[in-house]
Amino acid sequence: MGLADAFYNSIVRRNSIYVSSIFAGAFAFGVGLDLGVSSFWDRWNRGRQWKDIRAKYSEAASE
Repeated sequence: MGLADAFYNSIVRRNSIYVSSIFAGAFAFGVGLDLGVSSFWDRWNRGRQWKDIRAKYSEAASE
């Protein structure tokens, strides 16, 4: 029960801290999920995105 008591006394006891920790956790989860999915998407589509082939077409247009 020591862990549950510590959790209750530090986070859940005051509603403002509890709600703030939920919002902070949701924000951190959202940012982490966005970074993870973007990283996966960039690896999965490497070489097929504009940021990967831009130099090839920019050089052709300037010549």
